[in-house]
Amino acid sequence: MPDTLPLFPLSTIVFPGGQLPLRIFEQRYLDMVKQAIADNTPFGICAIREGNETGTPAVPYAVGTRVHITDWDMPQTGILLIETRAAGRFVVRSTRTEAGGLLIGKVDAVSDESAVAIPDEFELAVEILRHIIGEYGDARFAAPHEFDNAVWVGYRLSEVLPLKLSIKQNLLEMNDSVMRLRILTEFLKKQIN
Repeated sequence: MPDTLPLFPLSTIVFPGGQLPLRIFEQRYLDMVKQAIADNTPFGICAIREGNETGTPAVPYAVGTRVHITDWDMPQTGILLIETRAAGRFVVRSTRTEAGGLLIGKVDAVSDESAVAIPDEFELAVEILRHIIGEYGDARFAAPHEFDNAVWVGYRLSEVLPLKLSIKQNLLEMNDSVMRLRILTEFLKKQIN
């Protein structure tokens, strides 16, 4: 049976193991986040395929990421700042919209990719990621850093490189970590030349 999961369509993507800070101000998402904090339950982040982040519920892509809230703050009434950590991916099988505008999805979990050693041909990708993490530190990239794992390196580069949303979505949907790294390495080489 599919799980039921509140969905938060955004103009960004978070990959498994990634961190994403969010500023929550719409009532439907304030309610969703308050419930997630109270029950210690996840919600789903999906990239927007059609529509906008605010107003009428957007149409999300079918593959998203389950996130858990790791920290929160309310600096002023009506605004919640939350830190999230992404867990596994899921596929949306169907959606319904609640009266308040919150999108609820029936979702199936996508199997986690197994750790894969990084082929030598992708050392450029590893070195660039080491440099990026050196610049931004653990606040943006939670330890442990798995520089020998093609899945982890591919996910982190997919999050931070300036790629179109549709390309990031394709990288999220991909189940081949070596192919993901090949695509990212080609992108990096074009940026360098």
